[in-house]
Amino acid sequence: MGVGHGHDHSGGRAEDRRRLRVVLAITSSVVVVEALGAWWSGSLALLADAGHMLTDAAGIVVALLASLLATRPPSPRRTFGYHRAEILAAVLNALVLLALCGYLAYAGTRRLVDPTEVDASRLLVFAGIGLVANLGSVSVLTRRKDTSLNMKGAYLEVLSDTFGSAAAIVAGLIVLTTGFQRADSIASLVIAVLVLPRAWALLREAAGVLLEATPAGLDVEDVRRHLCRADGVLDVHDLHAWTITSGMPALSAHVTVTDQALAERGVGRILDDLTGCVRADFGIDHATFQVEPESHRDHEPDTEHP
Repeated sequence: MGVGHGHDHSGGRAEDRRRLRVVLAITSSVVVVEALGAWWSGSLALLADAGHMLTDAAGIVVALLASLLATRPPSPRRTFGYHRAEILAAVLNALVLLALCGYLAYAGTRRLVDPTEVDASRLLVFAGIGLVANLGSVSVLTRRKDTSLNMKGAYLEVLSDTFGSAAAIVAGLIVLTTGFQRADSIASLVIAVLVLPRAWALLREAAGVLLEATPAGLDVEDVRRHLCRADGVLDVHDLHAWTITSGMPALSAHVTVTDQALAERGVGRILDDLTGCVRADFGIDHATFQVEPESHRDHEPDTEHP
């Protein structure tokens, strides 16, 4: 005996895709501008920022494709649909960012040992263009950054681009005013340091979803205690909580109730109480319960799944 609930997230994803397309157009344009600027000025920091933005553009393309896949309806083979495509996109974005950090650390260290002359004036012009464009992208994604891991990944990428452009501007100012050429290499290393923790946090969060870890902030023992307080409930076991995709926690449990409660209230009212409990107290709309009469206890296995 069970019950489940579903929600339509298509409207929010359509808005996500619209914003991602705007950011993709901005990012792709700036990649070209900064790459030309890096070649013209000889700046590693500007090249690092352009490379970072190129990976971001690729990541946004992946995020768009994942958002489109997630709108496909469930099928007999994929009963939850394609919601996990968004999580896979977040993992891919995180891995690309980590690879970029490795490259920047390598190239920046080499340039520290053997500095290359940089045209600071040109660096400042192109880094300034990048900063303005990145601030525009951040403003486009800010309101939707917490709607999914997919959008969070895209937001973190353009945010780190903004810091990268700012670091390049600082490096250009130092080179222009002091002639300290290694400032450009240091800026590229700063960009890597800024990107690394964000990429790692995104990868860890996405991996938790793929491994079906308990949703962040949810205490399953607290859920069990709340369910046990429902009228007629004797025991809650085989309780599992996981995340289908970001913003979609799910829960399942076996609930033992008294024979008297079943006779007096029926399965429907008991299920209403249980689903209402987890929805109101824990924000879980996707819940499935197997209601078992007290007399069925002897037929249940002695061990509970972890």
